[in-house]
Amino acid sequence: MITINLVCVGNLKEKFSKDEEQEYLKRLSAFCKLNIIEIKEQNKLESVDAILSREGQDILRKLKGYCILCDINGKEVDSVQFAKDLEKLSQNTSCITFVVGGSFGVSDEVREKCQGRISFSKMTFPHNLFRIMFLEQLYRAFTILNGKTYHK
Repeated sequence: MITINLVCVGNLKEKFSKDEEQEYLKRLSAFCKLNIIEIKEQNKLESVDAILSREGQDILRKLKGYCILCDINGKEVDSVQFAKDLEKLSQNTSCITFVVGGSFGVSDEVREKCQGRISFSKMTFPHNLFRIMFLEQLYRAFTILNGKTYHK
């Protein structure tokens, strides 16, 4: 069973977001071992460079396997292509780590360490909403790959 890590800057604060996350964690447990790794969001009173550096060092310590940055400038794919890409990657690695940066993005070091970049949209989303969207798309990808009727 493949291990998928989701490294996120910040945490979920609202109960409804936490409940949604738990629902997708339960659903995804049939398809993968999923770890959500929260990185502490740095003090907004510091300079952007200091924030990116500190968050970046914390992110770098958590990267394992094949790493993909969730990035507005990444490759845009539909749900079926995301599923195919996930399947192809899982044939060559037992661990995939997705990274969701903080409100200022990620450091250049994190960007360089990630082998891939994916964009879910050119729009900007709140981090808590994107996290749930990511989990839903991950679940959708696994249902596509396993011939489940969820996708359509």
